[in-house]
Amino acid sequence: MSRIYLDNAATTPLDPAVLEAMMPYFTTHFGNPSSIYSYGRETRMAIENARKTVAKILNAHPAEIFFTSGGTESSNTAITASVRNLGCKHIISSPIEHHATLHTVQHLHKTGEAQLSYVQLLPNGQVDIAHLEQLLAGSTEKCLVTLMHANNEIGNMIDIKAVGELCKKYNAIFHSDTVQTVGHFPFDLRNTHVHFITGAGHKFHGPKGVGILYVNENIKIEPFVHGGSQERNMRAGTENLYGIVGFAKALELATANYEQDSTYIKGLKKYMMEQLLQQIPGVAFNGDQLGNCLYAVLSVNFPKTEKSEMLLFNLDINNICASGGSACTSGADIGSYVIRAINPNSDQVTIRFSFSKHNTTAEIDQVIAKLKEII
Repeated sequence: MSRIYLDNAATTPLDPAVLEAMMPYFTTHFGNPSSIYSYGRETRMAIENARKTVAKILNAHPAEIFFTSGGTESSNTAITASVRNLGCKHIISSPIEHHATLHTVQHLHKTGEAQLSYVQLLPNGQVDIAHLEQLLAGSTEKCLVTLMHANNEIGNMIDIKAVGELCKKYNAIFHSDTVQTVGHFPFDLRNTHVHFITGAGHKFHGPKGVGILYVNENIKIEPFVHGGSQERNMRAGTENLYGIVGFAKALELATANYEQDSTYIKGLKKYMMEQLLQQIPGVAFNGDQLGNCLYAVLSVNFPKTEKSEMLLFNLDINNICASGGSACTSGADIGSYVIRAINPNSDQVTIRFSFSKHNTTAEIDQVIAKLKEII
């Protein structure tokens, strides 16, 4: 049985057209973008063209786009700068953020640099917007609100525009981890009240090790990584040239094919939900699957039995790639903090399936058959 890959929220395969766009910068166009001779000027132009492409797609200004090593660096930069440069002494976040956010806000709280509050979750795992407003209204300090656009484990999405307007009302800085949604949803940053968003190329068929940080032009922050003058003195270190070119190309392709790909992937998710309900007794789904939810992610609870406890391991043996939760903790047998936060008394076995344009209903049929056999 050939491998069936259903862990696209962890990473996606590189699109051949993206690799093709990157190849010259691995080989002939290898100049350092900081060099003043023609080789350097060529690669500098490639980076600035990539920046313009990304900015146009997100409806931002090119000066607001900074290239980084990925989502983790981008979120660390935004959150730390909000506290140290923008005067935010009270951080409001949620207990189901990605660890890139959770560990950063916890560190700043531990060092005494900021208060930390967590917004409550509704029974379906969505952020309680009424409680968020209570926290903002009751704060005596300037606030940073850091809430992810779409949760990487259960797929729940916030209304980014509504949260932005709330932050505007209370003069709060707003950072949103958009790693799961850049490349999967259209953005209009000029008409969204958000100060920072993040992206990672490998989530939408681009390369690993490259991301973006959007910094709204109305705020000024200090560098998080110190050294050279790259990225307009904002992010030191020789640029990941081929990664940046690949990021822009992947985002371009994802945007051009958004309607077709998103409709197709939604269909795969719906089909798998229907087949699971029909063929495997006792399954349930985490998150707001019928509401505001990421179309590529399906978090499934299976009844806990002697057989289902080893479900992820048995799927792997059968060449089926899925996740027990966030990819960043899937190797550690500690369970999912996200599932614990929304369903603390659950004794079920949770598997996250996440889809891409390369998956098929035939693959889903094979996975369902294998699940029935294992369970």
